[in-house]
Amino acid sequence: MTPGEAAKLFWGNKKLIPISLRLSRQQRNDIKEASGVAVRASKMAVWKTESGGWFVLDSVIGKHEYIDYAVALSDKGSVKAIEILVYREGYGDAVVNPRWRAQFYGKDPSRQLTHGKEIMNISGATLSCRHITDGINRLTKMWELVFSKV
Repeated sequence: MTPGEAAKLFWGNKKLIPISLRLSRQQRNDIKEASGVAVRASKMAVWKTESGGWFVLDSVIGKHEYIDYAVALSDKGSVKAIEILVYREGYGDAVVNPRWRAQFYGKDPSRQLTHGKEIMNISGATLSCRHITDGINRLTKMWELVFSKV
């Protein structure tokens, strides 16, 4: 799936406004402290809908390769949808399963999800499951600390 296809799936024909976002060192540190997950890059690919929803492109490491994914966040920062855009590993691709991804839907920024507890593991995809969970926790904290103030 392309980023454009994911945006259309998440938001239909709603207009997406690109947000030029470069995180400061302090913001990256605050997000890491709040989520427990380091922010690798200061520049983010982020769009906002006219109704206050968000479309974010992100990536996490699987076992050896990056997993590119798209996330829709509501105007309150809760997870509306996730789509895996590119899965590069030779195995463990069960994280693309819609039922597995649906575990995140409705997750709000105030709640830290734990892999193996709130988010079930998939045998053979443990690192992908853990890292996507970490990525969602990082993005919802990023919404709380940065996006909600834009």
